[in-house]
Amino acid sequence: MKMNGNHILITGGGTGIGLALAEAFLKEGNKVLICGRRGEKLQRAQKELPALRYQVADVSQGKDRQALGDWAMEEGVNVLINNAGMQREVNFKKGLAPLEAGDNEVRCNLEGPLYLTALLAPHLLAQKEAAIVNVSSGLGFVPLSIMPIYCATKAAIHSFSTSLRRQMAGTSVKVFEVIPPTVNTELDRGARAKRGQKDLGIPAEQVATEVLKGMTEDKFEIPVGMAGGLMGAVKGDFQAAFDRMNGQFTF
Repeated sequence: MKMNGNHILITGGGTGIGLALAEAFLKEGNKVLICGRRGEKLQRAQKELPALRYQVADVSQGKDRQALGDWAMEEGVNVLINNAGMQREVNFKKGLAPLEAGDNEVRCNLEGPLYLTALLAPHLLAQKEAAIVNVSSGLGFVPLSIMPIYCATKAAIHSFSTSLRRQMAGTSVKVFEVIPPTVNTELDRGARAKRGQKDLGIPAEQVATEVLKGMTEDKFEIPVGMAGGLMGAVKGDFQAAFDRMNGQFTF
């Protein structure tokens, strides 16, 4: 796929991987729209990258998704990047309380991409060249037990991307899946640092570089860094990889 002259919508584009992608796509000569829940983060992003345009929107909410979809279609978007996500530690041994205490990961990480894709699919199919890019995670292949919902939603995004790619075969819409490892972003809201985890992950800019390279080469699954090894573990000794990943984490 060509990497210039596109009109791109990136959800969760005010920070982290989304912002790194926005900057990389702008440098290649694309127009970029971003959205997020926090207006101050979007304003800061636009201050850094004046060519950005943004809209405050929570992809877990139906009204916000509809408004975002309408805006994207009015602007002639031909690339949708489902990047917005959240990550929480949830201990099911404590019952409902920790599950209900924070933001809803299922609505943000899974429902948001599903519904936004459905909203925009007819518009994207009418474009000469288009793409849907879903950001999953290496943890969708080998999960961390301390964040079971996040990992489950990312496994579902992988499955959805695989099915959607088959549905879109023979059309103008290409379906890419980005599979990052741990990335040094605000996704976990400082949880890694609180539990003393020394490796906070790779820079978001490294993910953006790999995404543009992969899309240019029509590489429809784009694993970054150690995420490639986690994907391979599913076909090899999954239990050993799972035990190795989870050995250092306990509630």
